[in-house]
Amino acid sequence: MTQENTENPLLQPFSGIHQTAPFNSVKIEHYLPAFDAAIAEAKEEVQKLIDNPEQPDFANTIVALDLAGDRLNRIQSIFFNLNSAETCDEMQNIAQEIAPKLSDFGNDITLNEQLFGRIKEVFEQRQSLILNVEETTLLEKTYRRFVRSGANLNASDKEKYRAITKELSQLGLTFQQNVLAETNAYELLITDEKDLSGLPDSIVEMAAQTAKSKEKEGWLFNLQYPSYVPFLKYADNRELREQMFRASSSRGNHGNESDNNATIKRIVELRLEKARLLGFKTHAEYKLQERMAETPEKVTRFLDELHLESKPFAINEFAEVQKYAEKNGFGGIVQRWDWAYYSEKLKLEKYNFTDEEVKPYLQLEKVIDGVFFLAKKLYGLHLKENKSIEVYHPDVTAYEVLDENSRFVAVLYLDFFPREGKRSGAWMTDYRSQSNVGGNQIRPHVSLVTNFSKPTESSPSLLTFDEVTTFLHEFGHGLHGMLSQCQFPGTSGTNVYWDFVELPSQMHENWAYEKEWLDLFAVHYQTGEKLPEELIRKIQKAQNFQAAYMMERQLSFAMLDMAYHNRGIPVEGDLKAFELKATASTDLFEPVEGSLQSTVFSHIFSGGYDAGYYSYKWAEVLDADAFSVFKENGIFDRETADSFRKNILEKGGSEHPMNLYKAFRGQEPTVTALLKRNGLV
Repeated sequence: MTQENTENPLLQPFSGIHQTAPFNSVKIEHYLPAFDAAIAEAKEEVQKLIDNPEQPDFANTIVALDLAGDRLNRIQSIFFNLNSAETCDEMQNIAQEIAPKLSDFGNDITLNEQLFGRIKEVFEQRQSLILNVEETTLLEKTYRRFVRSGANLNASDKEKYRAITKELSQLGLTFQQNVLAETNAYELLITDEKDLSGLPDSIVEMAAQTAKSKEKEGWLFNLQYPSYVPFLKYADNRELREQMFRASSSRGNHGNESDNNATIKRIVELRLEKARLLGFKTHAEYKLQERMAETPEKVTRFLDELHLESKPFAINEFAEVQKYAEKNGFGGIVQRWDWAYYSEKLKLEKYNFTDEEVKPYLQLEKVIDGVFFLAKKLYGLHLKENKSIEVYHPDVTAYEVLDENSRFVAVLYLDFFPREGKRSGAWMTDYRSQSNVGGNQIRPHVSLVTNFSKPTESSPSLLTFDEVTTFLHEFGHGLHGMLSQCQFPGTSGTNVYWDFVELPSQMHENWAYEKEWLDLFAVHYQTGEKLPEELIRKIQKAQNFQAAYMMERQLSFAMLDMAYHNRGIPVEGDLKAFELKATASTDLFEPVEGSLQSTVFSHIFSGGYDAGYYSYKWAEVLDADAFSVFKENGIFDRETADSFRKNILEKGGSEHPMNLYKAFRGQEPTVTALLKRNGLV
């Protein structure tokens, strides 16, 4: 190593408690040298495997490959996680520079004929090898990964594959950077107090605080979730609601340097080229080979089945809002910027409560207590803040996770609030994955990142009910990572089929509607009064408010995803026309000029959900069916929770997900539980 590298904290053994990431020591200039050194080291590890004179076997080939590049994996996790949660122009430039290097490195492995020869030799002996279920899974997964990454291609096609994957790696980053730039570029500064009419005091105070932080006079609103969503829901000024909606829905569609139209077309074209190079008709066919759904036809049937059930209800829900708006003096057709506004008022009329009425009982610190208590009650976990664990931003808190016997389980980072360097949305990720090869137990470091309402000068962070369900959702993903008890990094935690990964997250959302859980922590932040039972009943009754509309909205995203990826020719022409055609069956509103979902659809163009957005609804079927067991046995029933933990959370991707699900449930799921829960039957 050079002296520069010996002084690079990313290239030293991570010290301190649990060998967590050395965030305090890492500087921007450390990343590129660390990547270069770690890639070189990983290449040496793989070459040593290839040069091994011993006969290829499971241990010296499959396991050795799964463990190779550990340092590189840790550096990647730190860099790319921060590029999503705490980025800057320099980080984004490094990402664009390093992406092709990482693509080349990955291709050098999967396209190496000698290495694939060793893997193939072990794979062809699999019937005679004495392997357990997880070992068999890793062997099959490794072999398929190489085949699906071009190992069987001829020399000319391998070069095409290299070029395609390298360009795709950069385009995904470009898409994400454009969305972030467009999100940060828009601000609505209100200087006339009458334009704040209808907005709750807490939202007004937050906007004043945002303006003050930017050294501006007035009230500043932006396209971050805690600002944008309440504005559309409560602001009486229709013109300003429309302005906010158009700004949000046209991101990436302005014909400027952050425009995503050409990026989308090129991504779709390259994905199709890659799929056809590998012998598939479409990108969806290629992706779904490694999913529970298996084929595009099965996905289409699944979406159509849900659409058939929900569309009549959605039409009625739209008509109900239109009628309500007319009754209250609105003279036109309800537009997208009117929907949340009149829906919220209709919900108040039907159920006699608002989201703002619930927020004082959902102080973030108390919600954290409630979520941690749930983890203790179901899985025996204890979470303790540890300030000696380094974090990457003052907003981030680090916890040690211990089991009932005080044994270390995981490190958990929580990062709640929006900022300009953080992309929108909420997600779970990890800085180190779990494994236990040869008794060397490596416990995971997991991170949950959200964009929740920040504290103001007069009040703590008070969450909306939706934010509470989001917290439970991401914590469910976190449990999947933290409780993993697998042998290998390649099968542990959330390394599962994409349409199975949302089961733990979505199932844990169900506790948000349970009085027995809410009673444990939901108290008024000023008076200490418990969330009234009457208000809980109203929340429960309103659970299915506009459930069909939400179903159709999610189905429209899934159908748009499949339209892009289940096609045999590139996308040409106007993307707005393409999008309208793809989602026509689900549309309830008139088209909005300039509005385009595709140019901000990060899930499918930079988030890994390509040909996989349907998985949210797929997993809802699983989660509704799974939670019915808790409802039957008790929402804190430890025996049920132990079964879910042992059969789902601990098993990661160690075997086929349907086998894991049936081990918990005793049968395959049907859509009936979901339709019943949503009131659509």
